[in-house]
Amino acid sequence: MANKRIAIQGEPGCFHDAAARSFFTDDEVETIPCDTFISMFDLLKTDASMLGIVAIENTIAGSLLQNHELLRQSNHIIVGEYKMHISHVLAALPGQTIEELTEVNSHPMALMQCEQYLLRHSNLKMVEKNDTAGSAKEISEKHLMGHAAVCGKYAAELYGLNILEEGIQTNKRNFTRFLVIADPVEAPAILGNKVKNKASLVFTLPHTHGSLSKILTIFSFYDINLSKIQSLPIIGREWEYRFYINLTFDDYTRYRQSIDAVRPLINDFKILGEYAEFKNETGA
Repeated sequence: MANKRIAIQGEPGCFHDAAARSFFTDDEVETIPCDTFISMFDLLKTDASMLGIVAIENTIAGSLLQNHELLRQSNHIIVGEYKMHISHVLAALPGQTIEELTEVNSHPMALMQCEQYLLRHSNLKMVEKNDTAGSAKEISEKHLMGHAAVCGKYAAELYGLNILEEGIQTNKRNFTRFLVIADPVEAPAILGNKVKNKASLVFTLPHTHGSLSKILTIFSFYDINLSKIQSLPIIGREWEYRFYINLTFDDYTRYRQSIDAVRPLINDFKILGEYAEFKNETGA
């Protein structure tokens, strides 16, 4: 077993924490909590040996646009991905019943994802907090009677809360894709012997007719599958966009040939990472 130090956004017990431990299931993991994604990327700059894990998209909420930009601006590269089923629980101090509760605390996104369930309990006032696990931690440490947290099962158990109900999210098909990132010097050790069959790229295009369709045609010619495309406006350059794309492929040589073919047609090109696609859906 190897020791992995991994920066996360959120308190211990959050979904980032759980995803890090699930991805490195055969390793000893130490997670380093950060208040925000910005502070997490700042921390990674100070220690090349530290890894990071960052949510990049959710099947309900969509892409986390800020994290696309933070990744592009950083020196770190993607070395893996993990797709986690996000299942929320309602948790409170031992001995509390749902009828005795007056307030439910969690991250705004978690409250939104559980809104139908929470609205059925008119005694619960929804109060937004910075973090799902942080809400559970605060209730536990401050012994807040009458308060409940919407959080993951892992967080509830970590902070000694009683789980009153599981799976309270409205949409049961709720998944988040996390990216594992590393300093380029450390990346080969993380990638190991895994077969790389996915890549994340970012680039801009000339403001000319048909520029994007030409790129997509080239990828198609080389049998490269475009699994996601995300465009973001470029600040200060009206009606111009930066494109973030995910590609999957069976033949690494053909993939590299496709990159060589599109390079003359694109600008500001950067490979954010080449890694093994995570295909198995795993429950939280």
